[in-house]
Amino acid sequence: MSEMDLLDGSARAMSAQREILDVAARNVAAAQAAAPGQPYDRLVAHFVDRADDDLGDEASDDPVAITRERGTGDALTELIAVLDAQRAYDANASIFDVGKRLAERTLDIERT
Repeated sequence: MSEMDLLDGSARAMSAQREILDVAARNVAAAQAAAPGQPYDRLVAHFVDRADDDLGDEASDDPVAITRERGTGDALTELIAVLDAQRAYDANASIFDVGKRLAERTLDIERT
């Protein structure tokens, strides 16, 4: 695995987590807008394994699938999902930073 593979993988993961974070934030808004104990439309994001997809279609390259379900939770439950998505995004950003430092160090070594 090269530095560029590390950067590409973590950038894709950050993009997926950003989409999940957007879904979670939308669910917080929907839960707050609903009356207490009343159902609301809730989006659920799922990671999709596209490794076996041989179609080569760019539209199918999205690693996240979104479905709808009836939500009856509260805004606090949805806010916890936002925090989980934020932590996962931060973890991927840290991996990206490590890959960037590795690439910079490799360039520095090649210059000398």
